[in-house]
Amino acid sequence: MFGFGTLFYVVLLLLNAVAILNEERFLARIGWARNSAELYGDTESIKAKLINLISAVRTLMRIPLIAFNVVVIVYALVLG
Repeated sequence: MFGFGTLFYVVLLLLNAVAILNEERFLARIGWARNSAELYGDTESIKAKLINLISAVRTLMRIPLIAFNVVVIVYALVLG
């Protein structure tokens, strides 16, 4: 069944996936590094907004993601 718990897991896994993206190894290779949007003065395109979103998630959600992951792991271990 698809419920709020499953939706929470999916959102948490997607945030984790975005948070661990390496800017030098992965994002720069595909042209999504933070300086590539600023270099061309492109700040209103969807690509530039996605680059800013990825950067914001990596910066602002690092500590809360650790806490959420710990809570989910403890929940899974205790309640199965």
